[in-house]
Amino acid sequence: MEENMKFATVEDTVEYHLFLIPDEPRDPEEHREILQKYIEKIMTQFAPMLVPYIWQNQPFNLKYKPGKGGVPAHIFGMTKFGDNIEDEWFIVYIVKQITKEFPELVARIEDNDGEFLLIEAADFLPKWLDPDNSANRVFFHHGELCIIPAPKKPGAVSWLPTTLQTISQALNIISTHPEKILASESIRAAVNRRIRGYPEKIKASLHQAHCFLPAGIVAVLKQRPRLVAAGVQAFYLRDPIDLRACRIFKTFLPETRIMTSVTFTKCLYAQLVQQRFVPDLRSGYRLPPPSHPQYRAHELGMKLGLMKGSAQYQERLEMAKNYFQLSINRPESSHAMSPGEEILTLLQTIPFDIEELKKEEANLPPEDDDQWLDLSPDQLDQLLQEAAGKKEPEPVSKGQEENYDLTQVSESMKAFISKVSTHKGAELPREHSEAPVTFDADSFLNYFDKILGSRPHDSDSDELDEEDSECLDSDDDLDLETQEPGEEASVKGTLADLKSYMAQMDQELAHTSIGKSFTTQKQMEPLSQTASNNSEEEDSGAGGSVMTPVDIDLNLVSNILESYSSQAGLAGPASNLLQSMGVQLPDSADHRPISKPTKD
Repeated sequence: MEENMKFATVEDTVEYHLFLIPDEPRDPEEHREILQKYIEKIMTQFAPMLVPYIWQNQPFNLKYKPGKGGVPAHIFGMTKFGDNIEDEWFIVYIVKQITKEFPELVARIEDNDGEFLLIEAADFLPKWLDPDNSANRVFFHHGELCIIPAPKKPGAVSWLPTTLQTISQALNIISTHPEKILASESIRAAVNRRIRGYPEKIKASLHQAHCFLPAGIVAVLKQRPRLVAAGVQAFYLRDPIDLRACRIFKTFLPETRIMTSVTFTKCLYAQLVQQRFVPDLRSGYRLPPPSHPQYRAHELGMKLGLMKGSAQYQERLEMAKNYFQLSINRPESSHAMSPGEEILTLLQTIPFDIEELKKEEANLPPEDDDQWLDLSPDQLDQLLQEAAGKKEPEPVSKGQEENYDLTQVSESMKAFISKVSTHKGAELPREHSEAPVTFDADSFLNYFDKILGSRPHDSDSDELDEEDSECLDSDDDLDLETQEPGEEASVKGTLADLKSYMAQMDQELAHTSIGKSFTTQKQMEPLSQTASNNSEEEDSGAGGSVMTPVDIDLNLVSNILESYSSQAGLAGPASNLLQSMGVQLPDSADHRPISKPTKD
């Protein structure tokens, strides 16, 4: 009973919609005919890229979708891309190019995660944009990513509604104000970086390998190279029911096997290679010893030989027969062949000579090196950095190590601490070279007092918008001189009490092990000068002794370096935080913890 159960899984799917910019009212049937013509034009123009592409699961496809509710009739497509995320980004490239070649079309694209284009550019999004208000705002138009903005206040901009309830609203805005909806350069760059290199990138994603296959499969793959994906998926997603169907091969006899060259995507090749499998003795497939030079070719061919009998292959994996034929020659009501049907049809219609195929064994192109399957930690880090859009850090020279400026560490950390944080998390500085935000204690306490309720609220908004966030580093709104006399006295009293309390805490901690664990400044200004500079500065010690202030920068850098050194070259909190801020420390030669500087 249990072996007959199949578990339903959520497959990674991307959906894409192409809308015609409204210009004049049209009859529904006329609109349908226009969209059908666009489908033919698109599939014909992009066929050179789409036809030879090997899809992981389902191909790029387009069809007419009638209007419903606030969504007008449009061109629709959906692709299950499975484990190969590159299929999804190739579709992003195609959709982007479609809107460039056909400027009267507007496109939107989303997957199981929703607006994944915004996820890719998450580090550069405006603060007002979040998953709750991003619906119907993100489009491709004229080959560029566009984001329809939201007004700061309802009615502030006449052509911008507070919320976009329908696609039709969004299309009207795009048609009337195309110059005002272009996404920022940083957001567009993040998405463009992810699809950079297409269509040339397609070739780099392929891998050629020798396979010992039945002649029938060789003939099929010569005519339809993309069907290799169905074979790999049939093996990769097999279950006990599928294996029972593959115990005896009636269509692909093992004695007809010949050596051939098969083109995979790297994802498909990795899936086929990484799973171990021992064929059933009744199948007639025998593998040479692992030390045999052609063991890998025999193993790959045996795994692909499962494609005919697999129930997974027959029932779950459906692919279009041919993009051009599907869109141009086949009626819309017809259904694409399943891979099994397509293979059987090809076997019946394609003549092939086993002896001729055997002669080709002597002239096979060389296999591609598959060393990329065994990445070193450094190579993996480099790939992750490239995927995140970060440049590979240049190696630090010996001279740079000797003259390394540690103030970069402290300044970057100050900038990070000074950034606004909310319940959603803390923001990292966009650029590590930006000047740190200054922290003014009086302004901060005044703002804090304002939050606690001693001052009336200036805004009834529950969210922190751009104007509110500027309050933390703006003196205009927090200047004590702008307050009423009674309010000013209250705030000053609060500041005096807090400073006195902090001074007492400092005095108590100064003689404990905690106080002695910090490095203090070596030189201090005379007490008289300090007092003259700040009339509210408290006397900090019994007996009139002056406490030496803690050197914050030195302690910060020392602790970070100690944490970094204790990682012994591995990933850790210190290196992760510094790298996210663009700071690269030179490697420690002995990876021993760095002791704190001693006082003279």
